[in-house]
Amino acid sequence: MAESTPSTTLAQRWSALGLLHDRIDAHVGRELEKKHELSVREFSLLEVLSRQHNGDGGHLQMAQVADAVALSQSATTRLVSRLEDRGLLERYLCPTDRRGIYTDVTAAGKTLLKQARPTNSRALREALQEASDEAELAPFVRAVRESGR
Repeated sequence: MAESTPSTTLAQRWSALGLLHDRIDAHVGRELEKKHELSVREFSLLEVLSRQHNGDGGHLQMAQVADAVALSQSATTRLVSRLEDRGLLERYLCPTDRRGIYTDVTAAGKTLLKQARPTNSRALREALQEASDEAELAPFVRAVRESGR
């Protein structure tokens, strides 16, 4: 067996973390799609945008939204367009900077998000429980669970 070096161990841990993320993302995605016709990214975008407010600094510009959901600006714009076409989001120009475009969750989007949150939480718990049985993933599952305390 090859000797493990610190860089190999680090790479293995990084790989395990990626595997955990991918498994959780896939499980949660299947549940959201089946029950609410939402992808994980769509749910995440609605979640981020639902926390905006109308006061100073309360709305996110598209670049900030892209950062918050870890997508490129062009991918975020496409995602916003899809949700807008479904009547879940609406876009409008920033009143103080005509170059800025803001996005708000519509009433229908808020209703769908409220319905989808329990599904997201349940699926996340299920995926973490399943992963906790695997030795290479268990430390990351513990870290995720403990970070919420």
